[in-house]
Amino acid sequence: MSAGLARTPLHEEHLRAGGRMVPFAGYEMPVQYRRGIRAEHNAVRERAGLFDVSHMGEFEVRGAEALDLVQWLTTNDAGRLEVGQAQYSAFCDEKGCVLDDLLVYRFEDRYLLVVNAANRDKDWAWVTRHASGFDCEVRDVSDRTALLALQGPSAAGILVRLTGADLSAVGYYRFTTGEVAGVPAMVARTGYTGEDGFELYLEAGDAPAVWSALLEAGAEHGLEPTGLGARDSLRLEMGYALYGNDLDEEHSALESGLGWVVKPGKGDFSGRDALVRHKAEGVPRRLVGLRLLERGFPRPGYGIVAEGEVAGTLTSGTVSPSLGEGIAMGYLPTPLAAPGTQVAVRIRRADVPAVVARPPFYRHGSIRR
Repeated sequence: MSAGLARTPLHEEHLRAGGRMVPFAGYEMPVQYRRGIRAEHNAVRERAGLFDVSHMGEFEVRGAEALDLVQWLTTNDAGRLEVGQAQYSAFCDEKGCVLDDLLVYRFEDRYLLVVNAANRDKDWAWVTRHASGFDCEVRDVSDRTALLALQGPSAAGILVRLTGADLSAVGYYRFTTGEVAGVPAMVARTGYTGEDGFELYLEAGDAPAVWSALLEAGAEHGLEPTGLGARDSLRLEMGYALYGNDLDEEHSALESGLGWVVKPGKGDFSGRDALVRHKAEGVPRRLVGLRLLERGFPRPGYGIVAEGEVAGTLTSGTVSPSLGEGIAMGYLPTPLAAPGTQVAVRIRRADVPAVVARPPFYRHGSIRR
């Protein structure tokens, strides 16, 4: 292991499965396994893939004013959550810029905030800084929590063999608790791939046994262990933003396409005033999707060209394994951000024609909404 890198509880299982480990968000994580990124990507689209995402951060919020703290910290309206429901949201600073995107889960007695691994320390400092003003308790339970994601059209058929939980009752952005492979687990249905699937939150020590049980139960379904490479191509086909690429502290939630999770009507929250002002004034740039019209491999950092001049920069890009064409995301001035706008991507010295397109790029997933 490289100096300074942490390991998830499944590190040895990844090595046994032929995982090629790379540094990611302070952890040593598998970018791919023996069959490679394309095979893993196709397995998720056609059958199922199993991801280790135990590097994510998990914070619990309990107490009389737990909801008040969550409402102040996040842009979405957590007051609308029912017990057993999840919500996509964001942390914003006082300027309305995105500190992180996250999931909020509501339990009977607490809220669970699931944040990006690369932002865990920053987010924890942000949460604890504000928690001091509220009658509640916050705990970082990341180190004791493992997170597995089973994704693909066969996911339910695999998981049902290992749990007594009624998976048909777990709707999109809902969760339940029960046992998986004989150990306690929280079973959620959110996803980051465009396919049906489940996220399993477990005690860290239980993760290796559950990982092995899932792979065994899924063998006849063609289940593949799946790394970060396929996770990135799958999420990009859906137009899902990745923090550190498409979302950052340099762009507001409105510029970043997160206006739909900004709810000024719920009351005050961090960044509210700035976001209300930005909406009234109009934002100068927007995160957009792009399709290449000719052959080319778009990569983050490449320029987006309009009328011969670089007008923006790609934040994510790849050749879609499902579609066989270049797809990307990036920021453009608002007058150029409308779908159908003709632009180009500067790949090396060539300007490859492209068009602004509204994601998702891939529209045939099995996800249940």
